[in-house]
Amino acid sequence: MAVRPVVITGTPVLHRPAAKVTRFDEELRTLVEDMYETMDAAHGVGLAAPQIGVGLRIFTYDFQNDDGVAPRGVLVNPVLTLGRISQDAPDPDEESEGCLSVPGYSWPLKRADWVRLTGFDAAGSPVDFEANGWFARVMQHEYDHLDGKLYVDRLNDKWGRKARKAVKAEGWGRDESSWMPGVDEDPFGH
Repeated sequence: MAVRPVVITGTPVLHRPAAKVTRFDEELRTLVEDMYETMDAAHGVGLAAPQIGVGLRIFTYDFQNDDGVAPRGVLVNPVLTLGRISQDAPDPDEESEGCLSVPGYSWPLKRADWVRLTGFDAAGSPVDFEANGWFARVMQHEYDHLDGKLYVDRLNDKWGRKARKAVKAEGWGRDESSWMPGVDEDPFGH
């Protein structure tokens, strides 16, 4: 088990759809353990394989919820069914999210309050659950990574402009940048 560097927006693996996992073997289990280690070191509530440079459809999560779902888990080759997303403007105080691949920033984004996920765990056993509220938000955020999208790609015009300006000011997006959880300063101040 090892903590891996988290890649930052602009790194190609973050911006293309991830490939399906075809083998549930020791290599996959080691990758999942590394993802848990990295997520924990980064103080994240979720981590998708593309965020550590691996273009596979896997994400881990660690989020207390009221949905009867284990608070810590992994989804391999997930399929997401999305509830309705309000067309109202996002509330900056209640609906801001951040991302380990856009470290140190957060912006408001509307998300569905309900989702259903199906897929597999690291052993290849079926997984099927519903998520509500912030747990649903976490699931959508991580699932987006598997389709080559970051939450900043979904921001409305106002917040999208601010995000693009911040990314440009940081010098991200032109090359492959990363940060090392547990070694580099925590970008979210945990």
